[in-house]
Amino acid sequence: MSARKIDSISHLEQPVTVEAPQTRLELSADKVVIHKGGIEFRSPSPFRPWSEMTVSLQSPGDDGQLNCSGVVVACTGNKHTGFNVSLLFTGLSRQAQERLDTMAHSELGVG
Repeated sequence: MSARKIDSISHLEQPVTVEAPQTRLELSADKVVIHKGGIEFRSPSPFRPWSEMTVSLQSPGDDGQLNCSGVVVACTGNKHTGFNVSLLFTGLSRQAQERLDTMAHSELGVG
């Protein structure tokens, strides 16, 4: 994933939805970190590495929802404190990659 990240996406109006088979999480915008090539979030339950997932988010100022697919590349933590999940986006369309690039380079990005 890129070192450039969005520290605060609290400007998002909709929650971030993360889905895997038999699991669906609605995450508040302040609970996720979006990178140019993926996303990190906290989960009450673990995800197996290489599990496929989809992510839906509404970016500020955009006219639609961005849907991305990816795979879990790391999941650390325990059942008492929760799990940190890192997801790498795969197979992004050119339009989706451009929207992520715009988000990473917007006022929300960290230089």
